[in-house]
Amino acid sequence: MKLQLWSVGKAHEPYAHAGIEDFTRRLNKYFPAQWQLIAPPKNAASLNEHELKKAEAELVLLQLQKDDYLVLLDERGRQLSSPELAAFLQQRANESTRQLVFLIGGAFGVDERIRQRANFCWSFSKLVFPHMLIRLMLAEQLYRACTILRNEKYHHS
Repeated sequence: MKLQLWSVGKAHEPYAHAGIEDFTRRLNKYFPAQWQLIAPPKNAASLNEHELKKAEAELVLLQLQKDDYLVLLDERGRQLSSPELAAFLQQRANESTRQLVFLIGGAFGVDERIRQRANFCWSFSKLVFPHMLIRLMLAEQLYRACTILRNEKYHHS
C-alpha cells in the first residue's frame, strides 16, 4: 500500500520542513509515502471563498484515481486515538488498498464534492491548526501508527 500525503497550498515552510521530512523518511520504512503539494489556482486572490474551494476541488479530483482511498482531514471528522489510527491503516492494508490518500484542504476547507468523494473524514481535534503543523502532525501520527503495528517502542500507551 502506498501513502500519498496531499496538501493544498504552498511549499513546506522552513520551521516545519525538517520535521515533515524526518517523519516522512521514517514512515517510508513501513509504507512508501510521498508528499504532493497542490498549488492553489493562479487566480486564487481574485476568487471568493466558494469559487476558490471549487477550483481547488477540480485540481484534487483531476489527480485522484477512482480506486484511491481518500482520507479527508477536517475538524468536523471523526477523531481517532493513535492505536485506532494504527488499526485503520491495518484494515486498509488488509483490504489490499493500493493507494491511501490523505488530503489537507485549502485555507477555507474543501468543496462539498471532495467531502462526498472522501472514504473517511478524520479530525485531529476540534481545534483548527495551521497547515504546516497539520502536515508535520500527519507525518508523525502515521509514523506512530506504523510503530504501533510493529509493536516498536516509539509509542507509549
